Amino acid sequence: MVADIARLAREASVEINVQDVKHLEASRALLTPGNKIYVSYLPGQTWQQTEAACVAVRAAGFEPVPHVPVRLIQDSVALHRLLASLVESARVNEILLIAGDYDVASGPYSSVAEVLRSAALETTGLTRVSLAGHPEGHPKVPLADIRAAEREKTQLAARAGLEANLLTQFFFEPQPFLDWVRELRASGVGTRVVAGLAGPARLTTLFKFAVRCGAGPSIRALGARPGSLLKLIGDHGPEAVLWALAQARASGESDFSGIHLFCFGGYLRTCKWLHAVTNGRFELNDAGFNQA
Repeated sequence: MVADIARLAREASVEINVQDVKHLEASRALLTPGNKIYVSYLPGQTWQQTEAACVAVRAAGFEPVPHVPVRLIQDSVALHRLLASLVESARVNEILLIAGDYDVASGPYSSVAEVLRSAALETTGLTRVSLAGHPEGHPKVPLADIRAAEREKTQLAARAGLEANLLTQFFFEPQPFLDWVRELRASGVGTRVVAGLAGPARLTTLFKFAVRCGAGPSIRALGARPGSLLKLIGDHGPEAVLWALAQARASGESDFSGIHLFCFGGYLRTCKWLHAVTNGRFELNDAGFNQA
């Protein structure tokens, strides 16, 4: 089991925001060269900042995957210009397409499916696409609509000849994710699935982001953790969830492809955590594992 956990950590993707780009050089000693680093899109951010961050990620020896909220795209010309520029300047091969938490679209794209139908990715040289998955549903969208959208997006990507990944919102209990993967496979969806996990952070930080991002019912696992005030001000990591996921994959219960770590502004702290786990610096216990 130690080797299974370490392998998931070694191959993990992580997320960075434009404010943490300054830590890329230090992270080169902590992450596996060539691993994916997703570049998030913060409120008020510009596409130029996204592109500059992707260039920096590439220069550091990693694979940049920028977030592209489609509701911010003004028109088809702007979409083509953005994607072509990312491919040319940072040799981007993959983007994460999301609708974005905006009530009104700035242009013609209100959903990811509309961009996938446009053939913009293929014509600008992109070969892969990450798509959002919601094992626990979405607080603003009916579950049936979420499931239909997940199937439609993967089908459109396949028709376009794009290699697709379903990258999930973060969660704090493994079973909803494992059930979701099983449902996908039963419905004929064979797309690669990547489990989004919350990197090490204070519980107060995790609660804040979980509420803001609409994390599902597994948020209850945070409140159920035993402990005292020290637990609230100390770091909480994804050890228990990762241990359960590694068990499920090793036993053949699930065929998910890997894990992704959301950093919540703590990029370097997450990288250090991954480095320790990759190198086996942890001890197994009945509830997961602890870093040694």
